[in-house]
Amino acid sequence: MKLAPNTTITPAERARGERALVQDAAWASLAGALYGGVIQVGFALALGAGPFIIGLLAAIPLMAQATQLPAIALVEHVRQRRKIAVIAVTAARILILSLAVLPFLDIGDVRLTWLLIAQVAICVLGSIGGCSVNSWLHQFLPREGLGAFFARRLFWATSLACAGSLATGMLVDHWAFGPKLHAYAVAFALAGFAGFVSSWFLAHVPEPVMTDGGPAVTIRSRIVAPFRDRPFRSMLLYIAAWNAASNLAAPFLAVYLMQQLGLSLGTVTTLWVTSQVANAMTLYLWGRLSDRLSNKAILAVALPVYFACVLGLVFAAVPHTAVIVLAALYGVHFVMGAAGGGISLATGNMGLKLAPHGQGTAYLAAISLVAAVTGGLVPILGGSLAHWFEAVQLSVVVRWGLPGKSGEVSVLAFARWQFLFALSFLLGFLVMHALSRIREGEEISERVVMQHFALEALRTVNQVSSVAGLLGNLFNFGRLRERRLVARRSDGIARESERRAETAA
Repeated sequence: MKLAPNTTITPAERARGERALVQDAAWASLAGALYGGVIQVGFALALGAGPFIIGLLAAIPLMAQATQLPAIALVEHVRQRRKIAVIAVTAARILILSLAVLPFLDIGDVRLTWLLIAQVAICVLGSIGGCSVNSWLHQFLPREGLGAFFARRLFWATSLACAGSLATGMLVDHWAFGPKLHAYAVAFALAGFAGFVSSWFLAHVPEPVMTDGGPAVTIRSRIVAPFRDRPFRSMLLYIAAWNAASNLAAPFLAVYLMQQLGLSLGTVTTLWVTSQVANAMTLYLWGRLSDRLSNKAILAVALPVYFACVLGLVFAAVPHTAVIVLAALYGVHFVMGAAGGGISLATGNMGLKLAPHGQGTAYLAAISLVAAVTGGLVPILGGSLAHWFEAVQLSVVVRWGLPGKSGEVSVLAFARWQFLFALSFLLGFLVMHALSRIREGEEISERVVMQHFALEALRTVNQVSSVAGLLGNLFNFGRLRERRLVARRSDGIARESERRAETAA
């Protein structure tokens, strides 16, 4: 298979390459869902992992992004990004496939050690591949229509990830062919094969010949350039704040649901799928808005909603009825997923947009490096805090008394993981401050974004729902708008007539 760069890329080849990128992302996300996330947390807990190990597993992927620094030198020296990416990610997927043996080994804590070692190797290889792919896509994809393309790519990636995660959760819960650990072996084997399919599609995406980003400079200068670029430095500060706030509690959400609330792995995966379904349902809307408005405006709306949901997780366990608790959790996950779709799409687009043309390798690697440092250290800190919070509890109790009778009601009780969610919510204010310092073209208010989002949602519903058509006939907003325009034209004509009459007089 030819992996060398293409000297010329025709429009038809570019279109086929974009379709291959969508398929690559879909199969790669399926592999990630079968191997990582909730499934990996469940596997680690089944092996006896504590909060620190869970935090470490979550930190490794982000800390491994630091290897993008030497990867920059590799890309600049070899100048064949497709070859580097395909080899690196395929090697990582071989390691994922090898994990299918781990559940059959009865060697106690050694299995956790090997899981951590494999996680490091997989993430380092993925980081090297990611550095190559970032630079490659930065040059391959046109600047126009990025929102729609990434929305389509993320939609299919999310869809396959949901199906894989949900199926694996059900497989583990209903496994009847021996120890439940063996169900994870099946998941890891399928993850490896899905990864190989992803590598095949990635290898069929054309790669333009690398262009220089200006005069010849040293690798060190290329690495330092993004940090000296003042406008881009604001972007890096936002990335640092966002990764710190989101990764303080997010890695422990599955642990909180399974250990503190007592939910099964299957139920936790359905909650995760609910979040991802909401993500997929709104990605198309976010993509259209990012192309029409600005990424910063979308973040100004989506970030507060996301952190409000994080705070909502603190209160999710307040009701004593299991049905109410589950309903609250599903609602919070749905809204959080919708907001998360806007955040991931707008953040990625803004990084591509603010990076100077021809210097995508270094600038996008700088984003990954900042995410690695902050997002890598914070989950470890979160695991340590969770261990300390294990013996801490904060309760709000209402006492009441009547003649001959008294009692008390616990209104709210904070314990262990809930402290992390509350701290993550507070860090959200730091994220909003960092976002306010970014300059991305014309400033657009949050109100305009919400109006456009509502209109796009209504338009989408009108296209797929006969009920919406009925609503459109009953409440024809288009006619109201036409009447308003007619009224404005009439007023304008009247004022123009008065002005001419005054001038003539």
